[in-house]
Amino acid sequence: MGHKENPPETQDEVLYGVSSTVLDNIRIALDTKRYKHLRFLLKELHAADVADVMLHLSVEERESFLEAIKAVFDPNILIELEPSILTHVLDVLDINALAKAISGLNSDDALYIIEDLKEEKRQKLLLSLPAKDRVIFEKYLTYPEQSAGRLMQREIVCVPPFWNTQQTLDFIRDTAELPQNFYDIYVVDPRHHPVGKIPLSHLVKAPRDNVVSDIMAEEIHTIPVLADQEEVALSFNHYALVSAPVVNEEGRIVGMITVDDVVEVIEEEIEEDIRLMSKVSAASDFYDPVLLTAGWRIRWLLITIVNTLIASYVISRFESSIQNLTALSFLMTINAAMGGNAGMQVVTVVVRALATRTLREGDTWRAIRKEVNVSLLVGLFCSAVLALIAGAWLHNWGISLILGISLIFNILWAGFAGTFLPIFIEKLGMDPAISAGPLLTTTTDVFGYTIFLGLATLFLL
Repeated sequence: MGHKENPPETQDEVLYGVSSTVLDNIRIALDTKRYKHLRFLLKELHAADVADVMLHLSVEERESFLEAIKAVFDPNILIELEPSILTHVLDVLDINALAKAISGLNSDDALYIIEDLKEEKRQKLLLSLPAKDRVIFEKYLTYPEQSAGRLMQREIVCVPPFWNTQQTLDFIRDTAELPQNFYDIYVVDPRHHPVGKIPLSHLVKAPRDNVVSDIMAEEIHTIPVLADQEEVALSFNHYALVSAPVVNEEGRIVGMITVDDVVEVIEEEIEEDIRLMSKVSAASDFYDPVLLTAGWRIRWLLITIVNTLIASYVISRFESSIQNLTALSFLMTINAAMGGNAGMQVVTVVVRALATRTLREGDTWRAIRKEVNVSLLVGLFCSAVLALIAGAWLHNWGISLILGISLIFNILWAGFAGTFLPIFIEKLGMDPAISAGPLLTTTTDVFGYTIFLGLATLFLL
């Protein structure tokens, strides 16, 4: 009797991704070169799960893995890979394998892969594609990065307004070059301008002889092909869109964007903002080389070094005061820390408001007034609490009063600067998420030390 394969391990213990048991079995099959068994283990896995497997493999294991599965390689795996892993995989795959993978993807997913290739390999891949596909992708690549033109897919369902429901359904059934997944049918005039849309669910339920123009919704939100992808995401969120047609400068429909593409954009924007607020870069990835990650992090820590040197210089100017009243040495850190933390709360709120366009031009001074008022209340509460604690601790109500007064002023400054700096930085065309934080913490540190030590020197010594 022949050997019968055991069924792959179940995924019961995990909601998504692969379980540690499955991953261990895949590693064992890879190490023992049981490639047939390896392919059997992968047979029931989703493309995203296979991408998850590749994420946990070493560089050498990943290359062996690709060699083992190249005959049954699912191109959808490529679009599920983390960017750093995708770069490596694209370097490993040859042109023929890439061309085969591209042919099995929607145009937007195929473009995502093509634009990630190095220039020389990209040109070779484009030359290996049929002329019709090559022209389309070359046109896509002329659109700016992170624009709707790069995000859209070419495959789209368009029908004239004089068709009836039955004709439209027959067209959908009989046409091969349609999107793998779509939600709306777009109605276009003779110039190919979108004039309405029909949700697929409405079309299926409509009587066969209904004319398209009678059942279509005329309200349609079009996306300019050059629109920034962040603006596209905000539009989808604002109008609760599932899909939207993309139009060129003449108003002709050239593609569509679906909600799954927008979700990816939102994830990218959120991840970018988190990295920038944390002062790390796209290279600060668990799976990136050590030297690359360390280099990016050092860049940002150099800014912190400058900030701390400025603050240290301010402190040095009050050296004699600190020697005469040692309590100043530990109380001054409270003032600076409270101001910095209060300011970062404001910066986070303002940067988010700017990113989501909820803070618009003309709202600047209203936002500043609101945050300064909030900071006044926060400052009064925190200064009262900390002044009472300091007074009871040190039995020195003079220094506790100085601490409370300086803390109010520093938190007020944090509220003003935390609102003004991100808005001002964005007006200069810079990214407030990356610049506002270091500037704010520098000013709250310097201002906090100066006012606390200055008042203490003036009134207590």
